[in-house]
Amino acid sequence: MSTIGVVRDLAEVFLWIGLAGAGLALMCAIVVVVALAVGAPGVAGGAAAVWIGAAMLSLTSGFSGQWIPALVAAGGLVAALLLGAFARPVVRRFEARPKSEPVAAAAAPAAPTAPRRIGGVRTVGPESIR
Repeated sequence: MSTIGVVRDLAEVFLWIGLAGAGLALMCAIVVVVALAVGAPGVAGGAAAVWIGAAMLSLTSGFSGQWIPALVAAGGLVAALLLGAFARPVVRRFEARPKSEPVAAAAAPAAPTAPRRIGGVRTVGPESIR
């Protein structure tokens, strides 16, 4: 097998490795968006760290002359950081919104109870127990 044949076969393998890296990088970018929106900096940092490795994998598609997976991976994190920064104030506004509490049944005034006799002692209600 000639050198050109080996290069052509390896280029095909590197293209698929680059596509897998770009897909993993996009999944990490989605995790970054969600983590930034809910205010979890540790998760966002971890996902960004995994994104770096996946973006490096997406660069292998350059050996076959295809740079689109690497550009998609890089654009994914940029979009994730921007969307996460815009989503955080929206999530804060929803968290700060006052929650309505259900009306408690005990808050309604109780009707007076009729007096009753228990063991020869006249009782009216719980307040007569001392």
